Amino acid sequence: MPNETSGERLLARRYRLLTHVGRGGMGTVWQAHDEVLGRDVAVKEVILPHGLTDEERAVHHKRTFREARTAARLGHPGVVTVYDVVEEDGRPWIIMELIKARSLDQVIKQEGPLDIRRAAEIGRQMLAALHAAHQAGVLHRDVKPSNVLITGAGRMGERAVLTDFGIATASGDATLTQTGLVMGSPAYIAPERARGRVAGPASDLWSLGVTLYAMVHGKSPFERSEPMAALVAVISDEPDPPEKGGRLTPVIEGLLRKNPDQRMDAIEAGALLDDIVRQETIDTQRTMAVEYSPDELPGRTLPRPGETPGPEPRDVPGSDAMSGRPDELTRFDSPAELAALAGAAPSAAPADATAREEAVRDDPADDRSEEHT
Repeated sequence: MPNETSGERLLARRYRLLTHVGRGGMGTVWQAHDEVLGRDVAVKEVILPHGLTDEERAVHHKRTFREARTAARLGHPGVVTVYDVVEEDGRPWIIMELIKARSLDQVIKQEGPLDIRRAAEIGRQMLAALHAAHQAGVLHRDVKPSNVLITGAGRMGERAVLTDFGIATASGDATLTQTGLVMGSPAYIAPERARGRVAGPASDLWSLGVTLYAMVHGKSPFERSEPMAALVAVISDEPDPPEKGGRLTPVIEGLLRKNPDQRMDAIEAGALLDDIVRQETIDTQRTMAVEYSPDELPGRTLPRPGETPGPEPRDVPGSDAMSGRPDELTRFDSPAELAALAGAAPSAAPADATAREEAVRDDPADDRSEEHT
């Protein structure tokens, strides 16, 4: 079957291929319809490079089946769900959850760099998905903006979903990467992997750090015109300081330590990202002023209809339970004070403490025999 599959194709007598969704280094993703369950799905068509031997082709097929098993066993809302994997025309096809959304890479290109809070929120969702994968013994090994789907409308309702575990490895699986071949995107790959060393969870965290940098700066700090130049930069060059990182700067710098043993771990990074999101949310809140009329001020009891107003309640020392100060009183002594608390300018405010006491004694509505101070 040719790579450009007909839209009338019925895969495995069940999945009808409809339209292209995207294309990557490991294949083409289609929107398809599951004729059995009556739902739309995404189908990844694995397209192999030309000139491969039969043995190399078999290795790629095994990798694809492993990808399906790896992603299917995660079961995390931040990881695209794998429903099925079928073999047709001598190669595997992966049936996945269809997520109609832009990639993070598209969001950055269309909208420009993200604000700090939005980047931190997306970053912590990515980190949660990676942490769940690492707990299950799974490495992604190709974390980058084009492998993150952003769903939902508006910043508060966005969901970040990691996709394309095409070169993931799982604990207990023999390596399927050919000797001397580095799989992944050069501008996002970790230094230890660029050197051909064994990858670990810290390698995914490096890629997350580069992705955070790209979210607030628009591109990876190691982006170069040639892939080999990008690999050399990852190994040899220190990234440019994250000048637009704001509160994300400690996270980015911690994740981009070249020595994986000194790199910030998921727990510390997650705590910092949580604090950023929480603090940014608090800082953007505004307190609305509530206006009261003098008769509606807190602490003033209003008479019911038909009821004759009684004398003002006497002040009792120690009654201010909220303040915790037993000698402080809560009292509205005069119309001038009421007007001031209501936001209006008093018509005749007492000039000093002596005038205030005289005003209180001359008030016929005040039957108190002594003044509490």
